[in-house]
Amino acid sequence: MNTLSLDVAAIKAEFPLLQRQVYDQPIVYLDSGATSQKPQSVLDAMNQYYAEINANIHRGAYLIAEQATTAVENSRAALARFLGASVAEEIVFTKNATEAVNLVAHSWGRTNLREGDVVLLSTLEHHANIVPWQQLAADQGVEIRWIPITNEGRLDLTDLDALLDGVRLLAVTAASNVTGAMPPLRYLADAVHAVGAKILVDASQWSPHRPTDVAAWDADFVVLTAHKMCGPTGVGALWGRRDLLDAMPPFLGGGSMIQNVTFDGFTPAEVPTRFEAGTQPLAEIIGWHAAITFLEGLGLEAIAAHERDLTAYALRTLTERLGHDLTIHGPSSVEDRGGTLSLAYRDIHPHDLSQVLDQHGVCVRAGHHCTKPLMKVLGVNATTRASLYLYNDEADVDALADALFAAGEFFAF
Repeated sequence: MNTLSLDVAAIKAEFPLLQRQVYDQPIVYLDSGATSQKPQSVLDAMNQYYAEINANIHRGAYLIAEQATTAVENSRAALARFLGASVAEEIVFTKNATEAVNLVAHSWGRTNLREGDVVLLSTLEHHANIVPWQQLAADQGVEIRWIPITNEGRLDLTDLDALLDGVRLLAVTAASNVTGAMPPLRYLADAVHAVGAKILVDASQWSPHRPTDVAAWDADFVVLTAHKMCGPTGVGALWGRRDLLDAMPPFLGGGSMIQNVTFDGFTPAEVPTRFEAGTQPLAEIIGWHAAITFLEGLGLEAIAAHERDLTAYALRTLTERLGHDLTIHGPSSVEDRGGTLSLAYRDIHPHDLSQVLDQHGVCVRAGHHCTKPLMKVLGVNATTRASLYLYNDEADVDALADALFAAGEFFAF
């Protein structure tokens, strides 16, 4: 495998949980699409905050408060660099990508969308990038329109021009958490901007795996979350063009997000503070910086190359071992898909399949993956999903194939 010198054995050693055994055998973690594991450096960074500089930020004039403020703002700057943002102030911390989408829907959407306007979604979307727009549609009479998919789980852009008629916003994933498909974001952005609309990109399944460049995408908004990219749970972010953020009203009201409050009203703070009401998840924000440093140390290009090779190996190995009894949803080419493998094996229910795999130490996800509209189009209620990441290798894929074969044997009787 050409992994650009990615040493998976050394990488695994940096993740405490991956040293565990379950059922007296090494754990094989294949559920990074749901949440990634955390390296020791991330755990250390969070513990160091609590042990040495545990204080709130932007208010205290004492040393540890100033140190905490510096650490959080350094994290903002690191995330801006990671995304290719022009200035750190374009980064708004949220508790996850879901909250970031809701922020745009409630703040930008309620300010700019009116009855009859259209929000265009893709059939690949996670519920987090569907429900906020459906809520907006119910409240303000906005129309929801859908981009269909091909038989391989890619976006079908045949009728894109017609779909864009009347559209004010396209909200689209950068990589599907079911089919692994990666839509052509720059092509979509160009088409959207040509009709005077905006584009929001959900990068939750992209940013852990490949270099992210919001300028190259020509996006207007990008949302992502830390816990899928070796960082902690409880923190995500919105990146937005500065001019758009400046024109948006606050989403949540309370402490920290104001410039002034009187008996008659309030004046919001400047961006990004106006969108960061209350005490933020400070340890998690600092832990995210450590995760970014970890990923950049490995190199996002190297991670992407490793995952492409490993995905190709997985598609080939699983197909050869399990034959026509196995269905893998999504594109067959690894050049335009991620390492998310949603499976159907014989007529075994995904939950039953995942339980048998668990007995072999193989951790996979079973269910609708928060994509019920997509499940309906695929003609299934659920799938078994294995998702590959930087700490997985061919041995993990072999373990998955062995466990699937054993499950087939078990349910044959």
